[in-house]
Amino acid sequence: MCGNGSRCAARFAHMMGIAPAKMSFLTLAGIIRAEVKAETIKVGLTQPADPKLDYTLDVNGQSVTISSYNTGVPHGVIFLDDVEAAPVKELGRSIRFHPHFQPAGINVNFTQVIDRGHLSNRTYERGVEDETLACGTGCIAAGLLAALHGWIDSPTRIMTRGGEELIIHFTKTENGFKDIFLEGPVRIVYNGRLGPEALI
Repeated sequence: MCGNGSRCAARFAHMMGIAPAKMSFLTLAGIIRAEVKAETIKVGLTQPADPKLDYTLDVNGQSVTISSYNTGVPHGVIFLDDVEAAPVKELGRSIRFHPHFQPAGINVNFTQVIDRGHLSNRTYERGVEDETLACGTGCIAAGLLAALHGWIDSPTRIMTRGGEELIIHFTKTENGFKDIFLEGPVRIVYNGRLGPEALI
């Protein structure tokens, strides 16, 4: 599951006439609802699972406080006062491969609460095995965990490493959350064409 990939897929499907502005499509994480707006794409994500707040891991002899949430893929979140100083690649890799999260591993987010409507987030992603410029499901995990702590309200804008803001929307309930949406811009960067030989 990829939150930003879902937004891109929705924009492409609408642009190509495959789907209307409001659509649903199936992913391995479940059915995703999407809405193509004038400037942004808004997708409704699947229900998150298994929230865990503020537990301690021993990481290379260092005690690290982390929270975690599965927002379609598993995410760990470390809240910091200064996200720019975070050792994303080094600490992220150690936590991603930590025995506690095996065999699947976990994505690791480093998150700073700016105010009740703004976060800054950096993500170390499995598979890429490095920091990425933005992670939609990671922003959702960071935002929902911050909301569980009582630090933010909906909607909240999240600054990504790539410099773009994503907006998360949610409704807090007694048992967790509902109406969880990820919103942000999608731009066409290039068009390509596959020749017949590529399909063999």
